[in-house]
Amino acid sequence: MSKSLLIISRQAPWAGPSAREALDIALAGGAFDLPIGMLFLDDGVLQLSALQLPARLQQKDLSANLQALPMFGVEALYVSQRSLVERGLPEQPSIIATQPLDDAEISALIDRYDQVITL
Repeated sequence: MSKSLLIISRQAPWAGPSAREALDIALAGGAFDLPIGMLFLDDGVLQLSALQLPARLQQKDLSANLQALPMFGVEALYVSQRSLVERGLPEQPSIIATQPLDDAEISALIDRYDQVITL
């Protein structure tokens, strides 16, 4: 039986390779039918904003990778409500549908997974 994996993405899409690496791990695991969840936390919530203009920063757009997650079986997508509020994003449109969680719900979520990777 496969162990479940939670990937916690904490980096902004333009802060280095971590955001893309987290998505690559999720997509690869999903392609092999592993039970995967993904949590966007801290600056990782910035990846979800539909109002990004990555070309202005000469960065690659991650939106296609994010939108591909459900197609690869990665449908357990979560976001920290506190992180959204702290960054002024609670009402902004998102690239993908996520379930907002408070801090207590995040702790319970982490406990439900066999393995956790934080990038």
